Amino acid sequence: MAACGLDFGTSNTTLGLAAGPRPALVPLEGANLTIPSAIFFEPGRQALVGRAAMAAYVEGTPGRLMRSLKSVLGSSLLEETTPVGRERIRFRDVIARYLAVVKARAEAAADTSLDTVVHGRPVHFVDGDPEGDARAEDALREIARSIGFAEVSFQFEPIAAALDYERQVRAEEIALIADIGGGTSDFSIVRLSPERHAKADRAGDILANDGVRIGGTDFDRRLSLGTVMPLLGLGSPMKRPDLDVPTSYFHDLATWSSINRLYNAKTLREVEEVRRDAQRPDLIDRLYTVIEAERGHSLAMEVEGAKIAASETGRGGVDLDWVEPSLAADLDRTGLVAQTGELSRRIAERIGRCLAQAGLAADRIDALFLTGGSTGLPHVRAALVAGVPRARVVDGDTFGSVGTGLTIEAARRAA
Repeated sequence: MAACGLDFGTSNTTLGLAAGPRPALVPLEGANLTIPSAIFFEPGRQALVGRAAMAAYVEGTPGRLMRSLKSVLGSSLLEETTPVGRERIRFRDVIARYLAVVKARAEAAADTSLDTVVHGRPVHFVDGDPEGDARAEDALREIARSIGFAEVSFQFEPIAAALDYERQVRAEEIALIADIGGGTSDFSIVRLSPERHAKADRAGDILANDGVRIGGTDFDRRLSLGTVMPLLGLGSPMKRPDLDVPTSYFHDLATWSSINRLYNAKTLREVEEVRRDAQRPDLIDRLYTVIEAERGHSLAMEVEGAKIAASETGRGGVDLDWVEPSLAADLDRTGLVAQTGELSRRIAERIGRCLAQAGLAADRIDALFLTGGSTGLPHVRAALVAGVPRARVVDGDTFGSVGTGLTIEAARRAA
């Protein structure tokens, strides 16, 4: 039996083994240390997870894809059911099936059973709702126990990232840890040093902790609503004066955790009724095509790819030729910033809250440690740096720092 650290992320998951001379992440999909937080249910077959799940969906295999599974924690969706073939499965059980595969793969790679886990968690699963936050943690604990973990404890994800970063610290410093992931943005201000790294109790070194439920999937959602959904009818008028096409279909289609809600005969009938009363039925035909083909996840992947391309090269696009010949949505870096700048500002505001909580001025921060995929967005990075302009900027392992830190914590707690 052994202990592990598990970073179940909105976009990707890692697991590290707290054994041997140095805690380390284990491969979960081939040689990959990360595995996408996705599961694909193919009728009559065992569910696929990770990259295999995404590939099956993209290749057009009949079935149901679910991604960004963590985002339902803390929401009413957790206890709802979704149709999978001829049965309905609770989202809670979908998460359990995914994590059970991750656990089994880690055990196979490490050739040992895992009975103890330190789970990562955001500072807030739910903003401004302590009871909802507690329910989300309780649900994740119950899920972990249901798949075979006898001992389950938690650590804040930015604190875990701090433990990973501290291994390279050579003298005492105060660091601001920014973990900007797929579903949440979390911050901690921590006092670090080589000597403190060996301490079992670090409570006194945690000077501040804060977070907000905004992450990469929220950027994707804003971009989808701003650039793609208008091509499918969002904001277009109905024949009745002063009435637009209902927006709920577009918001569900732009939100990873809600896309599956649309894949049913009732929704298709409703969209047909909307088409009859719309001034631009051709736009609603496009919406119908996406829903009928169950291509909402493909659309979301395209938007995510366009975001990454626009941030890295200045231009990106979403090819919608499969909906209608020559149809496409273009995105450049200026548009990316214009549509998501408010999100980056809201994320960066948490730095001020952390500094106030710690009773520190911005110039007291020695290092800004960045981890999480959304730190790759230039305007997000710039907003974070502006919050502590004199701090040394350190880039962590984008997808591995939290998992590594959780594994370090697991080794300590198991000692």
